[in-house]
Amino acid sequence: MARAVASRYARALAELVFDPSKGLDPQTAVSQLDRFQELLDAAPDLRVALLSPAVPAARKRAVVTRLAERLEMPRLVRNFLFVLIDHRRTPLVREIREAFQGVVDERLGIRRAEVTSARPLDENEQARVAVQLGKLTGKRVVCRFALDSGLIGGLTARIGSTIYDGSVRGQLEALRRRLVE
Repeated sequence: MARAVASRYARALAELVFDPSKGLDPQTAVSQLDRFQELLDAAPDLRVALLSPAVPAARKRAVVTRLAERLEMPRLVRNFLFVLIDHRRTPLVREIREAFQGVVDERLGIRRAEVTSARPLDENEQARVAVQLGKLTGKRVVCRFALDSGLIGGLTARIGSTIYDGSVRGQLEALRRRLVE
């Protein structure tokens, strides 16, 4: 149920952010929600105050107003946080941010990929991987890179629920399966 609620709030925020009259870049809204979540993660007292039902909404709004000023948060994002406070949805900020990122990516034609390689890839190699994955998906791909020496060589890429395995470990495993059959 939390996922459905988060999705509704994310879609509502996206409708506002993608309205050209608002003048707010969608990626700016995502980064502001990221920064807000980072503050909640870094400051347990702040998190408790904003999540506690014992703290009045007016006090929570005052805290968010001060934080918004310090973060130079656009008014639209600040007002969205006020809505979350008023509807007692502050505990869902992380889920809403993730769902919002998904809606923004979808509207901008972006796919996110988790790429794991056996060795560190330089910037040139990372760009080539992103281009190749873009050709596979027909969309612009933004990659997050990680290392796993257990791959022996090559790399794997996960886009949504699809896994592209170009690792030596994957090839050896496929060979083993064929030999066993």
